[in-house]
Amino acid sequence: MEIRVLRYFLTVVREENITRAAEVLHITQPTLSRQLAQLETQMGVKLFLRGTRKIVLTDEGLLLRRRAEEILELVDKTEHELTGQDGKIEGTVSIGCGDLKAVEELAELIRTFHEQYPLVTFDLYTASADYVRDRMDRGLTDIGLLLEPVDLGKYDYIRMAGEERCVVTMHPDAPLAKKEYITPQDLADVPLILPERQSIQGEIANWFGEYYDQLHVLFTSNLPSSSLIMSNHHLAYSMNICGSISCWDKTKITYRPLRPELTATCALAWKRQQPFGAAAEKFISHVKEQLLKQE
Repeated sequence: MEIRVLRYFLTVVREENITRAAEVLHITQPTLSRQLAQLETQMGVKLFLRGTRKIVLTDEGLLLRRRAEEILELVDKTEHELTGQDGKIEGTVSIGCGDLKAVEELAELIRTFHEQYPLVTFDLYTASADYVRDRMDRGLTDIGLLLEPVDLGKYDYIRMAGEERCVVTMHPDAPLAKKEYITPQDLADVPLILPERQSIQGEIANWFGEYYDQLHVLFTSNLPSSSLIMSNHHLAYSMNICGSISCWDKTKITYRPLRPELTATCALAWKRQQPFGAAAEKFISHVKEQLLKQE
């Protein structure tokens, strides 16, 4: 399976039409059709359902699209890393993070690094710690800002200084917005949105104690952004880390602290014994220098 053919395949997927894809690729339509037919023969599966108006992927085609995107992302990342090995530090550092308060400290690390290495760019991937860690394991992401609890056994890491605080978000007109703080009993019989991560749900279950079995969980969500919209529409109260609280529209969403408090820590982590490109290596060194001197 050639990288070039995978790029052809993804172009056809994007354009949903072989003729348009051939124009984009600057090759003839028969040549592109032949390459796709050879790919299907090589894979031993049918990748497309060729309709009259547009091409539709089969289940096997959908799987190949996902894998091809991952493969090409890794190929492009490797090429960028290798270009930075000649002494001039450039390339892209890939960082995964959640919607966390610690992102503000990450931003300061990037700012001070960029002053030294202006040719380096950054690829930010926002997701929960489980998804970020999976990308790190597959070599797609260099560094992860991970909300604990998370298994850090195969990573080097530095724990961030501050704590992440869990709050309950709601529409400003919601009944619980009249309270100064929220207790487990307050949430025992109202629609709720909880974080998707099982490890976080375990922490939340401990916080609720005897009231946990009385919860009415309407949604789970991997990031706060969608759950805030649901809360704004009076669908449910949402338990969130108040990471990007400074950016919230206070006319549409408000929050109340928990009592007792529920907090967590974050770690900035990278794969142990993982070969990195020059840009990522320099950034990790910068992180160590900046964070360790704060301790």
